[in-house]
Amino acid sequence: MSALKDKLKADLSASMKAKDEVRLRTVRMVLAAVNVEEVAGKTARELSDDEVLKVITKEAKKRREAAEAFAGAGRKEQAQAELDEHAVLEEYLPAQLSDEELGRLVDEAIAETGAAGPQAMGQVMKVVNPKVAGRAEGGRVAQAVKSRLAG
Repeated sequence: MSALKDKLKADLSASMKAKDEVRLRTVRMVLAAVNVEEVAGKTARELSDDEVLKVITKEAKKRREAAEAFAGAGRKEQAQAELDEHAVLEEYLPAQLSDEELGRLVDEAIAETGAAGPQAMGQVMKVVNPKVAGRAEGGRVAQAVKSRLAG
């Protein structure tokens, strides 16, 4: 079993004992999503730490988008609940890259590939994505690549 999944299970028990409802429901939700991912496909399998991290990233993105949607609809309580869950999920994610760090990685990838112009975006993304690996959202990376190639 992956170390991250072990940590999630330990945190589930700790949050039950502490009666921390937000953490409890969030960790339960993540473990359920991990279990769904483990049984998806032809055969059941154990997820690696990287795969568990991808599941957590996906769930965090869902929470952030839901919070924005609730806030836009004037439903403050639901938006705050989603933000609270997002904050719990962020504890399991690696630190996000700053704009400067992301720009530096994009510049290195452009130099490495010799890319020029927006049509080379795919080449640059192939090089940048493994280096970023969960430390920046895909849309943010794409925007950085696009702006660097355009200008």
